[in-house]
Amino acid sequence: MTERLPTSRPIGEADSDRLPPVRFAFDRHTWKEIAHLLANLPVALLGFTYVVTVLFTGFWLTVTVIGFPLLAAGLMGARQLGKLERARARALLGVRIAEPSPLPLRSSRSGFFAQLWMGIKDPVGWRTVLYDFIRLPWGVLTFAITLTSLFVLWPVLPFIARGLSNVDRVMVRGLLSPSDELERRIAELESDRGVVVDTAAADLRRIERDLHDGAQARLVNLAMGLGLAKEKLLEDPDTAAAMVAEAHGEVKLALQELRDLARGIHPAVLTDRGLDAALSSVASRCTVPVKVTADLPARPAAAIEGIAYFTVSELLQNISKHSGARTASVDVWRADDRLLIQVWDDGRGGARLDGGTGMRGLADRLGAVDGLFVIDSPPGGPTVVTAELPWRDRSLDAREPRGAEESRESRR
Repeated sequence: MTERLPTSRPIGEADSDRLPPVRFAFDRHTWKEIAHLLANLPVALLGFTYVVTVLFTGFWLTVTVIGFPLLAAGLMGARQLGKLERARARALLGVRIAEPSPLPLRSSRSGFFAQLWMGIKDPVGWRTVLYDFIRLPWGVLTFAITLTSLFVLWPVLPFIARGLSNVDRVMVRGLLSPSDELERRIAELESDRGVVVDTAAADLRRIERDLHDGAQARLVNLAMGLGLAKEKLLEDPDTAAAMVAEAHGEVKLALQELRDLARGIHPAVLTDRGLDAALSSVASRCTVPVKVTADLPARPAAAIEGIAYFTVSELLQNISKHSGARTASVDVWRADDRLLIQVWDDGRGGARLDGGTGMRGLADRLGAVDGLFVIDSPPGGPTVVTAELPWRDRSLDAREPRGAEESRESRR
């Protein structure tokens, strides 16, 4: 007694979509299917009991502080039950299904509640919960039919086992398979959004700190000095003139600090003349001689230009402070729909992503826009950092507000 199945499959078809090969009635594949069907009942009871006990307890306790953490932990446990079921289906049914992507890790600054919310809305965990609910009545049915067939319907048992096992295969593929690419991408974007928010918050704190400790303090001293000069203007003109001259110097220093701060937010040369000129400007301030080569037939989107500029700026600052290099170079070019940046120096090397927050921050910032960040820095050097960003046409940028255009014209 045999069954005839297709002997070929289309190119690219997943292994998990293939049916078992041609076989005799009571071969090892049939016995594996029978074992799987008989094990359905105890496994289904375990899963159903877990779901009811943990998840429903967590649901009813959501009015307390422990409810939501318990619910998130229950969904993480459901993920593990799904992993065991995929392993059982792989061993007994020949269904090979890739493991779903793990929950994306968020930075420690995003806090406990952000990670908790991500666990609660985990689609993989909820699909496993649905699978465990459905499995209990199905497990009872398949156990009863298979056990009866072993003693009553022996001649047709292989066909019964094949039919029931095919239903099992459909359920495993439908509910325990990895999410489609869109769902994976959504999870990645949610993680990247957390990185972007953290980076923006850190930048705002830096700007606030620079204003408070720099220009603001200098302007306060300037106001106090001018007030004293005003009081001495009539009774001691020479002292007042000296104080005004000192205040004039303070004004120049405050203006320079404000220019440096504005350059750190978004330099005017980048807006007006593009990435090539902006990188040449930042390279001229590096303590190491830097050769800049830019081969850009057009300008990418403003956001991509900004990320590229600050990436190179941060890397050149690291070269100035830590590398001990004698020379460095910056190369920027376009390859298909990607903007590529390579920064090289002949310093001492040893740079790593886990060596500090600077490099890790750059990698996170690029990752948030679908970019890449790779470091090749053996001890003794040289160091080569390669960054890759998506090339987005500048024509897709929103039109600048009229005030921004007027501001740029005034700078010219």
